[in-house]
Order: sequence, then C-alpha cells, then structure tokens
Amino acid sequence: MVARLKAKALRSQQRASNQEAYPSRTPSGFVAGQKRPHVVVPGSSVQPNQRDARQTPSGDKDGFSKPARDSGIEPAKKFQKFVEYDFSKMTDTKGGFLTAEDDPHNRALHTPNQEQKPANMTLKEWEKAQLIKKLKNERAGPYEPGLSALGAAKEQKKCRECDTLEIDWKWDDVFGCQVCKACQDKFPDKYSLLTKTEAREDYLLTDPELKDEQLLPRLEKPNPHKSTWNNMMLYLRYQVEEYAFSDKKWGSPEALDEEFEKRQGEAKRRKEVKFKSKLNDLKRRTRVDAYKRQKAGVEGGNFGDKLWGSKHEHEWGRAVENPETGATVKTCVECGMEVEELEF
Repeated sequence: MVARLKAKALRSQQRASNQEAYPSRTPSGFVAGQKRPHVVVPGSSVQPNQRDARQTPSGDKDGFSKPARDSGIEPAKKFQKFVEYDFSKMTDTKGGFLTAEDDPHNRALHTPNQEQKPANMTLKEWEKAQLIKKLKNERAGPYEPGLSALGAAKEQKKCRECDTLEIDWKWDDVFGCQVCKACQDKFPDKYSLLTKTEAREDYLLTDPELKDEQLLPRLEKPNPHKSTWNNMMLYLRYQVEEYAFSDKKWGSPEALDEEFEKRQGEAKRRKEVKFKSKLNDLKRRTRVDAYKRQKAGVEGGNFGDKLWGSKHEHEWGRAVENPETGATVKTCVECGMEVEELEF
C-alpha cells in the first residue's frame, strides 16, 4: 500500500515537471500566454525618467509629492467645504438653529475675540482657570481683600450705609463707592445702575460728559443684545444725580424738570412747524395747478375727465379704408394722429 502511494506521488511530480518544460498550447496550436499577476510586478524597477501610471505621484507646485489617499474617489471642488452633521448627536433647540457646540466650524457663532481653550489643557482645567480669572477680576472668594481686626480703624473700608466691612470691592475699584451687596439691593434709588441712553435722555447729559471717566466713572460690560456691538456703559445712579443736580449742570431737580419740559415743547413746536410748511407747500402747488388750468381755458368738468397736463393716451376711432393706397387707417379722436393697419 505504501509503495503504491509513493509511486503515485512520483508520477504526479514527473507530470508537473513535464508541464513546466513544455509550454501549454491552445486548440489552434498557439502557445498560451503566461501573464504575470499585478501583485508580482515590482514597482521599484521603474526609472525616474520613465512614466508609469501605476505610480504617478500627486505632485505639488513645490515638487514634493503628497501622501496617497485612502480612497481613490475625491470630492468635487464645490463640495470640498461640505460639512456633514450627525443629527442623532445634535441638540434639539426647538428653534431651528444650531448651537455653538454642534456647529464648531461656524464663524458666526464663535467670535474672534473669544478666548479659546489651550490644546494642552483638559476641559475641567480650563473651566477652573476661567473661574479663577473671574474671581480675580471681581476680587471675590479667596482673592477678596482680607478683613483684619488688628488693622487701624481708619484704614479699614466700611459700607457707607451699614458700616459693615464686607463691601463690594469691584464697585470700590470702578466707582470709588464703598457699599455692600445687601445695601445695593436695599436702596435701588441710589445704587441702581443706569445705561448711557438712560443717563442721556433722563438727566439730559451730553456725550462728552458721559465719556469723561473722572467726572462720571462707568462700568463696562459686554452688550447683552449682540456680542459684536460696543460694550454697555453703566453708571451709578446717585453719582449721576449728584452731578446733574449740582451747580455745574442744572442746579436742582426742579430746574432739570423745567429744561425737560422746555425741550419737549420745542420738539413739539418744530414738529408743528414742519407739518404746516408741508401743508402750505401742498396748498401752493394746488393753487398753481388750478391757475394753469384756468389760464389754459380748461373749465372744471365731471368726475373721470382728464386733467390738463396729464399724459396723453390715444383713443382710436373706427378703421377707414384709404381709397388711394387701399390701406386701413385709424385716426386718434383727440390729437388727430393717423396710423395704418395691414390686414393679412
């Protein structure tokens, strides 16, 4: 049995060697082609001065070749900036707009002045750094100036209303006003903040006065209506009233009320003068048109009649055949203009 299997293996090897020695032929007698597969073709054998479409490098203008893409299909030029959104991971705002987190590539949602998170910081570290920065600016929390009972009583700053030592240090830096948070809410008629528009319209202050920080200190905050607009300027009410009611400006609240009523009366008078001037101009133009019609001998007609000086529109009569030319002629009833018509 073993000898028979060995003999069978020897015959198979001999038959295979004979097939390699003699090329295979087609039924017509031609030698069949032995084409090598593409994977065995060496790519490094191509000379640099020869062209090979299989290894055409994607060259750049500077001569450097770009790395090969994962896929041979490239997007069209007009779709290269196309952004595909995954709607399953987006926030449903119920308003038809995208949030800044869902659309990070939108420049309209991300202002250029916005401070960005460094690449080497985690989100938690970045939030902590922002909180520390905010506390430093507001002088709150651990950055609030220390309250020591050992210091001199004259050197300690107290609230001007309740004499407490826990004052708002930001107001102290900006407005120079020592007042606590509780008194700010307790006395809104003195410590409420006014916008620039309110200070200009209610107390009749000018723009140069409002821009003078030594005269009227102001607190600047980002505009709540739109981040790209100018910062909002806030003024302390009692400081604005002290300047407006002083001898440098109006002198007293009664004088301010008189000036306000005076300006309101002047505005109303200017509005009435403007209205009367327009009405007189309309009457004058109406009289001129009536005089022109009267001078031209045009009497007043019935409703629907054409006025003198209006645009003329031809009113054609019946078509009459011209016996000399044989053409059909129409004549305007008012001006007598004639036109010929050709009938086919």
